Amino acid sequence: MESDPQTQALRVRRMSWEADDVLSIVLGSDDRADLPPFSCGAHIDLILRPDLIRQYSLCSDPAKKTEWTIAVLLERESRGGSTYVHSVLRPGMLVSATGPRNNFPLVDAEQYLFIAGGIGITPILPMVAEVERQSKNWALLYGGRRRASMAFLDELSQYGSKVVVTPQDECGLLDLKAAIDPLPTHAAVYCCGPEPLIAAVEATCSELGRAEPHVERFKARAQPIGCDRDEHNEPFELVLSKSGKRVTIPADKTIIEVLEDAGIYVPTSCEEGFCGTCETEVVSGTPDHRDEYLTDAERANNKSMMICVGRSKTPVLELRI
Repeated sequence: MESDPQTQALRVRRMSWEADDVLSIVLGSDDRADLPPFSCGAHIDLILRPDLIRQYSLCSDPAKKTEWTIAVLLERESRGGSTYVHSVLRPGMLVSATGPRNNFPLVDAEQYLFIAGGIGITPILPMVAEVERQSKNWALLYGGRRRASMAFLDELSQYGSKVVVTPQDECGLLDLKAAIDPLPTHAAVYCCGPEPLIAAVEATCSELGRAEPHVERFKARAQPIGCDRDEHNEPFELVLSKSGKRVTIPADKTIIEVLEDAGIYVPTSCEEGFCGTCETEVVSGTPDHRDEYLTDAERANNKSMMICVGRSKTPVLELRI
C-alpha cells in the first residue's frame, strides 16, 4: 500500500461536466511544477475545509505530471463533500490535498477484466490507459443507471469494442458470470462501484473458483465491520503518548468520538473504516482492527489502526496522538 503524507496547496484550474451530476476538477500548482507522482488506482485526500476531508480517485493519466484530475458525483445524501464541490468550489480557488496514496494498485497480469459501476469508473480510467499502452489483453464492462449518468464515455470510445457500456435502463444488469467465466486463470479482475456490484463480483468469482477480485469501495459494506455497538464491545483505557493523557473508551463510543468530546482533533473523513484518513500509529497494546483499509499483513503487525472503528484487545492501548 503506497502512502505519502505530504500536503500541497493546489489551484482549481478547470471544472467540466462529465455526466449528469458528475463534475471533473483539474488541480495544479500555481507555478505549474510537477506534482507528486502517482500510480494507477491512487487517490488523494482533498481538504475542502479543516473539518471536511474527502477521498477522490485520481482519474488522470499518471504521465501528466503537472495536473491531477478527480471527478465528483453529487450524492443525494451527501455528508458535505460532494455538495461543497458542486456548489462552492470554482475555478481559481485554492484547496489543499494530501497524498497521493494507493491501496488499489494495478498488479502485473497477462490479461485484465475491469468492471466499473457509476462513479467507480474513476480509478479504472488510468488503468485502462496503462494496460492499453502496454498492449495487454483487456476489457472493460461499464454499467450505470442511465447513459446520461455515465461519465467519460467520450474518452472511453477511443478503445472501441474493448469497452462494453451497459446502461441499466437500456440493457438491464451486467452479466457478470458471462464476462468472468471465460477468463483464463491468470487474468486479473478489477472492480469499483456501488456495494451491490462489488459484492456480486466477489460472489461470482468465488462461485467460479477464481482468485478474489481486486476491489475498491467508496462506501463501507452494508454492515461495516466496526459498527457493532453491542454488548460484545468492551471498554478500555486509551493513552495519548504525546501528552500522557489517559481517557476511557466506553463500549458504546469510538476512539474518535471520545477524542472529539475531549477537544482533541484527529483528521477523519469516512468514519466507517475504509478511507485511511484517521490511520494512527500504535505505541503499545493490541488493537482490535475493524477497518476495511489495512491489508491482512498490516493488521498482523499492529503498527497502526483506524481509530474511527478500531478498538483494543488489551485493557490499555497507547497511540501516537
